[in-house]
Amino acid sequence: MKFRYTKDAIRFLQGQPKKLVGRIRAAFAKLTLDPPVGDIAVMKGYSDGKKRLRVGSWRVVFRHTAED
Repeated sequence: MKFRYTKDAIRFLQGQPKKLVGRIRAAFAKLTLDPPVGDIAVMKGYSDGKKRLRVGSWRVVFRHTAED
């Protein structure tokens, strides 16, 4: 599984403490498991399959796409 970050996400992560960035990366690593592990929920009101992953008080929005 590959992760692609938006420019906004990269800018956000660059301004955050290393501890928070580490927690987010660890949560992403759990998404690669089958089945994915974590507090994951489908976001209501979006037809493109967006989901959110809760990391502490933060919500990380992501979308799973098929790999080529």
